[in-house]
Amino acid sequence: MEISIIIPAYNEEKRILKTIEKVYKYFKEKKLDFEIIVVDDGSKDKTVEVVNEFLKEKNEIKILKHEKNMGKGAAVKTGVLNASGDLILFTDADLSTPIEEFEKLKKKIEDGYDIAIGSRGLKESKIVIPQPFYRRIIGKIFPLLVRLIITNDFRDTQCGFKLFKREVAKKIFSQLKTEGFAFDVEILARAKKYGYKIAEVGIVWYNSPHSSVRIFKDSFIMLFSLLKIRFKKC
Repeated sequence: MEISIIIPAYNEEKRILKTIEKVYKYFKEKKLDFEIIVVDDGSKDKTVEVVNEFLKEKNEIKILKHEKNMGKGAAVKTGVLNASGDLILFTDADLSTPIEEFEKLKKKIEDGYDIAIGSRGLKESKIVIPQPFYRRIIGKIFPLLVRLIITNDFRDTQCGFKLFKREVAKKIFSQLKTEGFAFDVEILARAKKYGYKIAEVGIVWYNSPHSSVRIFKDSFIMLFSLLKIRFKKC
């Protein structure tokens, strides 16, 4: 298996079909040996039914299900620990980063990096559809907190488009304790601890108007998570 693509999903019945169709078509055309793992994080809608309908007679797609909502970090962890690919990519269910950007990350792995992360914070990044003003403000505050509390090495830790060598992903995610949106910070902190080479890559990005992030509540949760990571509580 050359590549595993992990897609965490929570109440994504309106978007998940279009996403997995695009991802499936892209890797089929590349003639790669791949698998798509959708991890349903306790959805209350018909996400599972939509995926099950699409995967009929498609051996490359499978769905894993959490019985209750546990958080994006927990969903990605489940996907990674069940992945078989030599490379493991996780991407958001809304494909804010087009799947074609995979090539940029893959090139970095071929150049000798262990992890390649998509970034909206570099000069070469291209934000086609920006976030609303209030989200951009919070989007600037959180990276600042990451740099102050955890690490100053990355311009954008939260872009949901990251590629790993298999053995690297398995080691880091097997130890992951952050179940919510701040899990990206923990995996990067752990990667640095183990001395893995990490490339930050400017990508194309489109804001999704249907984000499941709860601005104020999740911001406080993520700040608390940063403090736990900083003081090695997780």
